[in-house]
Amino acid sequence: MTSALPQLAGGIFLSDGGLETSLVFLDKIELPHFAAFTLLEDELGRERLKSYYVPYLELCGETPGAGFILETPTWRANSDWADLLGVDAARLRAINTDAAQMMCSMRSRWASRLSGPIVVSGLIGPRGDGYIAEAPSSVEDAAIYHNLQAEALAAGGVDMLAAVTMTTSAEALGISLAAKRVGLPVVISFTVETDGRLPSGEALGDAIARVDSSAPPAYFAINCAHPTHFESTLIAGEPWTARIQGLRANASTKSHAELDESTELDIGNPKDLALRYRGLKSALPRLNVLGGCCGTDWRHLRAIRDAWAS
Repeated sequence: MTSALPQLAGGIFLSDGGLETSLVFLDKIELPHFAAFTLLEDELGRERLKSYYVPYLELCGETPGAGFILETPTWRANSDWADLLGVDAARLRAINTDAAQMMCSMRSRWASRLSGPIVVSGLIGPRGDGYIAEAPSSVEDAAIYHNLQAEALAAGGVDMLAAVTMTTSAEALGISLAAKRVGLPVVISFTVETDGRLPSGEALGDAIARVDSSAPPAYFAINCAHPTHFESTLIAGEPWTARIQGLRANASTKSHAELDESTELDIGNPKDLALRYRGLKSALPRLNVLGGCCGTDWRHLRAIRDAWAS
């Protein structure tokens, strides 16, 4: 599947919502440093992770022709966050590989229940916080840094890699290079502030163009931002907008800074969020991979699915 990702051919593909916010705020599970990969350390945690994906897979199974992007719970599973959690390099590599293998096993169990394909995606998050631009010293530095995780996820059998909540084009480009070195297609997903720009200050279109000019990914996506933060910056007909195929929006219209200080979950307005997804069809003509991010759960995805099909 790595040579021809099925979502590139069109059709609707669903994914999950805000994994970490669901576990912390809805299920009351403690995640140190917001790291869901810590649940992979014991069987109880692994079962809790598996059960999280079930409502989304069931929703996809109810959607004729829909495929599913099954993401690994490895957003924080890189060296800097592992150091904070006392996880050494060997264990970190094993965790990433285990996460990929667990998702591949889930695909095997669910494949017959869905009418579309299931794509296993190895999730790579930013080296720093997803809300703060902490640029690597160079593109090559980013490629080397993220190589361990890319290799480990590839060893676990993922079909693709996904660099999400990218705050700078430099780090995104480095991960795109790392993906090519391990022989996997990659999706680059940027996050933006309320002005539609990356936390680095770069315009979304400029960041996409920079990555595309040096190490083009399979496609681009946007995550961890509400549509109101970026919809006005999308210009129909611009070449870079046609490169965006994925969206995992936040439920809340709050800024990253406001969300970072929140002690309660803001689930926003699921119906309004769903209508905003549908409203992006003209500006993003290739958009077909639909998921959620902070504050969203399967109820948001159901509303998005229904609005998209209406």
